[in-house]
Amino acid sequence: MVRLARLFWTAALIVVALGFALWGGLALYFQAPFGESARIPAALGWAALMLLIAFELPRRHGRRAAVARRGGHLLLLAGGGTRRPPAARDRGDAGGRARTPEIAGDTLTVRNVRNFDWRSDTDYTPAWEDRVYDLRRLEGIDLWSSTWAGEDIAHILLSFDFGPDTPPLAWSIELRKEKGEVYSALAGFFRQAELVAIAADERDVIRVRATVRDETVRLYRMRANPQRARAVLQVYVDGANRLAERPSWYNTLTTNCTTTVFQIAKAVEPGFPLDWRVLVSGHFAEYAYDRGSLDTTLPFAELKRGARINERALAADREPQPEFSRRLREGVPNPRAAALPAAAPAAP
Repeated sequence: MVRLARLFWTAALIVVALGFALWGGLALYFQAPFGESARIPAALGWAALMLLIAFELPRRHGRRAAVARRGGHLLLLAGGGTRRPPAARDRGDAGGRARTPEIAGDTLTVRNVRNFDWRSDTDYTPAWEDRVYDLRRLEGIDLWSSTWAGEDIAHILLSFDFGPDTPPLAWSIELRKEKGEVYSALAGFFRQAELVAIAADERDVIRVRATVRDETVRLYRMRANPQRARAVLQVYVDGANRLAERPSWYNTLTTNCTTTVFQIAKAVEPGFPLDWRVLVSGHFAEYAYDRGSLDTTLPFAELKRGARINERALAADREPQPEFSRRLREGVPNPRAAALPAAAPAAP
């Protein structure tokens, strides 16, 4: 039994040592201020040094090896933890303008609402608009889920519905890439891109995903009443202003579109529980369904089948607003159509 315990402990130490060596090598590769030609040698050198300290030096210098190993880890953590988003970066057109929304009474003013006309990811006509919304017309929230690599990973967006005569205001929390930068989920663990809150027209942010990128886009109309919708919108407004004042890093696992939506929900309803489907974002809509936030008169599988809007987006591709957004919602169950008791609204 003692021997088995020692073998288990040794195996655990080996896994931890390999993990630190790999993590440190990747951190150096993505974060260190080296030229492209030096990054791979630096990463491999670090990994080799950590493995040497972990497995070879303890035979002769056990205590010194442990100190050296811990010192190296602390040095790497300190270096990565103090990195701040640089001020001078060419962030390209799509995410390069900060949003500074303001609420005065019942009026929401949003500067730099993105309304691009996309023909491809690199061919588009940029347009930035200042828009004013009457919060007394706010009716509710719609949840969008856009998948592109299987059903487990999705980009989550929210739209705020101001009725049939006003185009919805969509918010997309995503990474702000440098011009020419390609998205990498692996790099997203190592402070490579900033977090950005994009306020956009649905003809931009939904159309580009459903028709240009051919992602699978689904629309779920939420139960949140106007009071709850306004509370959620307030959190978006505050968050966008914080990001404009103090940029923050995007993280593939902990600070992304889905975890941010979850944090917004918790800000509005502090008891909102954590669930594995917050991290596996392709299942976030099912989580919202189980929480009673979507239409529950249908089984979720049936609701999901009817939520796909790609065909409607293609059919309405050249329609102006607000007709484009109206066409996307045709046939999608709307739980807000029922008279819900205002005293006990479901969570967003």
